[in-house]
Amino acid sequence: MTTTTQKHIDLRTMPTSGYVQGVYSIVNPQIGTTRAGKPFFKCLLRDATGEAPARQWTFDESTFAELESTGFVWIAGQAQVYNGQTQLILDKIQPVEVSDEDLAALLPCTSKDIDQMFNEVRELLGSLEHPAMKALADAYLNDEEMMDRFRRAPAAMSLHHAWIGGLLEHTHQLLKLAEAMLPLYPKLNRDIVLMGLFLHDLAKTSELTWDKGFNYTADGNLIGHIVRGAVWLQFKAALAGKQSGHKLPPAALRVLQHIIISHHGTPEFGAAKLPSTPEAIFVSQLDNLDAKTSMGLSASREEGTPNVEGAASEFTDKIWSLQTRLYCPDPLAAEEL
Repeated sequence: MTTTTQKHIDLRTMPTSGYVQGVYSIVNPQIGTTRAGKPFFKCLLRDATGEAPARQWTFDESTFAELESTGFVWIAGQAQVYNGQTQLILDKIQPVEVSDEDLAALLPCTSKDIDQMFNEVRELLGSLEHPAMKALADAYLNDEEMMDRFRRAPAAMSLHHAWIGGLLEHTHQLLKLAEAMLPLYPKLNRDIVLMGLFLHDLAKTSELTWDKGFNYTADGNLIGHIVRGAVWLQFKAALAGKQSGHKLPPAALRVLQHIIISHHGTPEFGAAKLPSTPEAIFVSQLDNLDAKTSMGLSASREEGTPNVEGAASEFTDKIWSLQTRLYCPDPLAAEEL
């Protein structure tokens, strides 16, 4: 394995043709099989600006294990357009080690202040009224290792808030949305909603890894954040009750676990149960609102959203997670003709 600090072409501005080389984060490396039965290599390449699919048609399978384990690679190859998307056909690919300074260019990161967001999350949780719920929040907030990962974790591999600090940003946004909307629904239990939003994705700190690019951990592949989050809650609630003397009512524990296992909304999207309390419905809908709005903005309103010809495009390519192409311009911000 080599060490390099060689600069690369930002994937957002990568040309649609021509030779490209440099260092990138590697995502989801796989060995495929051509129609002729020969192995080929495929992956996603990512940097702080975007991502692009890559293929190497002549591939030495003995090198796959090292490529799969590194997280970062140096590549050289030809850019081309396939099915309306720019991809890279690789001549060379080799694992590399990168410096901490390189990570800022190779991994996307939140543009918001992490300390400020975390302090606001802590402040909102500090406003919980039920003593057992406050004790439960403290049991999580006082877990320094977990909170350190919470501050840095992405919220997803590639969909919404897929950047360093993304999980905190997503959670912070949801708590602020809830705080603004809860006065419109006075019969909702505020403590349960805020705690449910804080907990719903918290186990992504265990599901995902980001030290070698974004990937799933063994826990993520075998357990997942929904199940792990519900298991953690059982232990944290017992710990909080023992330390504070305020035992969380069993019904409240059950409802919070229900929010965790139902927040994906439907079984086809990973929910173990349909949201079946007013608070669970509220949490699930808010989560969906923030996730899809973030995806839509990232795909359509980022600076310089290009089409394959490299010019500003009115419509994105189809966003499969949203099942549509998005219209990019803000019509009221556009210059009058």
